[in-house]
Amino acid sequence: MAQLARNKATICIVNYKTHDFTRLCLRSIRKFTSCPYEVIVVDNSSNDESVEYLRSLKWIRLIERPRQSDQPQGSFDHASALDLGLVNCNTEFFVAMHSDTFVKKTDWLAKLISYFNEDEKIVCVGSGKIELTPMWIELFKRVTDVKSFMRGFFSTPAQRAKYRYHNRTICCLYRTEVLRREGLSFLMGQDQGLTAGQKLYFELVDRGHKTVELPPSVMGQYITHLAHATQVINPREFKLRDRTHRKFHRTMDRIMSSTTIQHILADDSLDR
Repeated sequence: MAQLARNKATICIVNYKTHDFTRLCLRSIRKFTSCPYEVIVVDNSSNDESVEYLRSLKWIRLIERPRQSDQPQGSFDHASALDLGLVNCNTEFFVAMHSDTFVKKTDWLAKLISYFNEDEKIVCVGSGKIELTPMWIELFKRVTDVKSFMRGFFSTPAQRAKYRYHNRTICCLYRTEVLRREGLSFLMGQDQGLTAGQKLYFELVDRGHKTVELPPSVMGQYITHLAHATQVINPREFKLRDRTHRKFHRTMDRIMSSTTIQHILADDSLDR
């Protein structure tokens, strides 16, 4: 296997019929990233305008992943695509990022990678949910955290897994070599109802590896996560509660109207 490029990251984005958001995600990466990086986009058989757009970009590596009609969608597809990106990663760091995640701060990647420099034993840097809510609401949720209670309520690790903390693939950095050496996969835990990368994170922790769990308020300085974009804009394929739809559109309107986002959307040079 070829030696991994040191001090360089591969950002892997999974696309499924999210043309506008994937374009914004990619443009924001290009605008705000200065340290060495490359981008892999894995498309999950979108068969729409987003694929044509991705094919037109010369600065990314596009992998068009065919999917079988009998395969499950959602988390299985997302995890399979991340695994494909990991196989094709040739850099020291692998970054899993959602297509509805937008970078908003210069040198964001260098700052996140700097956490690894503090301790060579650190193998993962990430965060939980990125809450776009006032700080007092976030603090209230911590105090009334039902998941913390449930973790203590169940007696076996398998029962507690659903409620256990994990760094999410919204924007999560890993040491590529460790994931490969340990034989870890983003598909792990799918048979237990876990999401993409959830079991992988548990394995890292349980095997004694160090991880950095950034508070949402810290990760939120670097990125914005819209959440549920793929499901909301493809309602025939994914079912969500009406409440989730309403929250998504409120959040989207607020994010998309920001000056930074408007400037990125207007800058076609970021595609070239």
